Amino acid sequence: MTTPPSDSPSRIDLPALEAWCRTLHQHLLARRQRACLWISGDDPSGAAQAICERWPAPEPVPLWLGTGEAFSTAGATPVRALAMAKAATQLGGEQSLVIFDAAQPATGFDPDAFGAVAGTLKAGGLLVLMTPAAWAAADPAPVPDGDHARLAHWPFERQQLTARYLARLARRLSSHASVLHWPQGGHLPAPSLDGGDQAARSDAIADSDCLTQDQAASVAALEALAPARPVVISADRGRGKSGALGIAAARCLAAGQDVWLTAPRPAAVSAIFERLAALLPRGQREGNVFRLPAGQADDDTASGSELRFLAPDAIEAARHACRDEVLPRLFVDEAAAIPTPLLKGYLAHFPRIAFATTVHGYEGTGRGFQLRFRHHLERQCPGWQALEMTTPVRWAPGDPLEALTDDLLLLSAQPPELPEPCAKNAQQWLEGCDIVLLERDALARDEAALRQLFGLLVQAHYRTTPADLRQLLDTPGLTLMAIRQRDVTTGRDAWLGVVAAVEEGGFPTSLAHDIWCGKRRPRGHLLAQSLAAHAGHQDAAEARWWRVLRIAVHPALWRRGQGARLLKALEQQALAAGVTRLGTSFGAEADLVAFWLAQDFVPLRMGLKRDAASGEHAVMMGKAIGESGSGESALRGQLVQDALLGALQQDFQRLLPSLLTHELHGLPPVLADRLRQQGSETDLATLTPAACAQRLDWYRRGGGGLALVRPWLETVLESRKPSRLDEASRHGLVLALGGQDAPAFISWAEGQGVVGRKARDRWCRAAAGRLIEQSE
Repeated sequence: MTTPPSDSPSRIDLPALEAWCRTLHQHLLARRQRACLWISGDDPSGAAQAICERWPAPEPVPLWLGTGEAFSTAGATPVRALAMAKAATQLGGEQSLVIFDAAQPATGFDPDAFGAVAGTLKAGGLLVLMTPAAWAAADPAPVPDGDHARLAHWPFERQQLTARYLARLARRLSSHASVLHWPQGGHLPAPSLDGGDQAARSDAIADSDCLTQDQAASVAALEALAPARPVVISADRGRGKSGALGIAAARCLAAGQDVWLTAPRPAAVSAIFERLAALLPRGQREGNVFRLPAGQADDDTASGSELRFLAPDAIEAARHACRDEVLPRLFVDEAAAIPTPLLKGYLAHFPRIAFATTVHGYEGTGRGFQLRFRHHLERQCPGWQALEMTTPVRWAPGDPLEALTDDLLLLSAQPPELPEPCAKNAQQWLEGCDIVLLERDALARDEAALRQLFGLLVQAHYRTTPADLRQLLDTPGLTLMAIRQRDVTTGRDAWLGVVAAVEEGGFPTSLAHDIWCGKRRPRGHLLAQSLAAHAGHQDAAEARWWRVLRIAVHPALWRRGQGARLLKALEQQALAAGVTRLGTSFGAEADLVAFWLAQDFVPLRMGLKRDAASGEHAVMMGKAIGESGSGESALRGQLVQDALLGALQQDFQRLLPSLLTHELHGLPPVLADRLRQQGSETDLATLTPAACAQRLDWYRRGGGGLALVRPWLETVLESRKPSRLDEASRHGLVLALGGQDAPAFISWAEGQGVVGRKARDRWCRAAAGRLIEQSE
């Protein structure tokens, strides 16, 4: 069964292709498996369109992931076109045929999108991966694609980046025997027909609604939820986790018990609503609520029962509005992707609660979630239960596409298992470890090291996505250092810790000025740009920094000084590169802030809004580094670096009390105390007229926001010095200090003809400018 592919479907042997599709589909269905067809060429879209026409499973219609431009195939077969960035909307759904267009220069290979849609294919499904021809050849190697654009921070262009990540993907694709490769100018691959039929299930399932014993056990635990005994269910994708939640919810509703359900997005729980509809045909869905009418429940309750989906940040308000003495049971799906502070709040208030999370998947990392959340559970609810679902439901064990996706994206990457000597005498064992500077070209070819190092990062961070691996390998200006323990007997390395830092700043004066006053925002340089644009120091954009992106240590070696050891090594490496400042940005937690304070970092800036991913305010911290030396030039350099960090720290301490009163009023007291540790609150009387004028001049030019100049603005308003600002406008500014979106200021502004948030912001900036101008 062979036919030469072509850019045009009209030149393909279509009868042969149709027979090939039918044979492959029947083969996959018989084994309850899925497959990946890799089409490499200059323009493989014609062949992919021909497959869309002939794939024997037309429902749902084929999904074409790429630019998102809608089209129909030559035979008018409908195709759902979706942009790569929208791939996450398919989570919770099922597909029979997915075309993943990584061949177009504008899109490229999006790791997160690939991870999202690969798990939606059901048994018998086919994923068609289209790539440039270079992926299939040793020379030329892959070049940076469209997805590299998000890594190309100033001054780099996408074409200047390396393509280590793509080269690794190409090597891994070529090494998998299960991948069906159809190179341009070659022949259709023959499907492997070995392996036998894996469709039969060996064990009888006691629960007729469940497909596996794992699922039945989870349903039973969810039904039997007891106060203060939360259940945590972990599963890889395709194990029936959502189905278990749906079955348990249906039985609770049938028993007259209400259920609340939350997840990162409504689409993630579509399978739960589908299960409810199948098991409770007399129920009715209205938006995000599924109701079982009165008299339909098992106990014939008069009021009926309902399952209500609520967004993660809406649970608290709903809880306060709930008039029942006993709250409903709460099911939390994809818990690893929900901010930890919210999860802790649910646990504190809901007597009957269950968490379900994906272990290796797109929605965050379940292993990292369990590692961090386990300690909190054990303190608050010692009787909590852990369940793991391992048997696939959507496909058979050993599915080739699942193995391929896991390998390409390193979804199951784990830190190494430590030998027995480490457990007995960890400190002595660690003395034999060294810290090495990693060369990324070599790392991209060392699968064992890459898996261990990425596994460390997965467990250390509450959400690690497939795209993080591309960042690790291809981000320009990135430095990687790691703790290595070498077994002298086997010669094998165990990687126990890793730190990644990226160079930032170094902007020319003119561009730094535009960043400072809010006119420009080049790609990347989070720390340097934020300290200039939101902390008001242009020098922060001109200075060179190394920002610590990630730092991770093997869980067995926590609190043994290894994180500090990595940072000390990084400092020496930065100094060798002529960089004298380190910085970091992370979701502020008291323990994390304490760690960085212990490494002599000081707080420089605090985000005013909670991060959507972490649920915490981002904090930026920095440290001046230098080596002892003599000479006037060395002393002058040290004074300059201290002056910048000192000014940033002083401004932060001056601003913090105001923020804690307003924008950060909900910050935990212990965290607020940690942030205040580095110095007493600066007396506002020390604000000189020149300092106030400089700060307000930055604000009127477009820098920062009103909250970030509040102490300086209050000082000038209280001074009552002559200005071009009339008394009515002074009163308006005083109202604005209480909040630009506060009803009092909105009402006043509308009375002045200033309508809309942007208009109010422009008015405040102009008024502050007039305030620092002396009257004629």
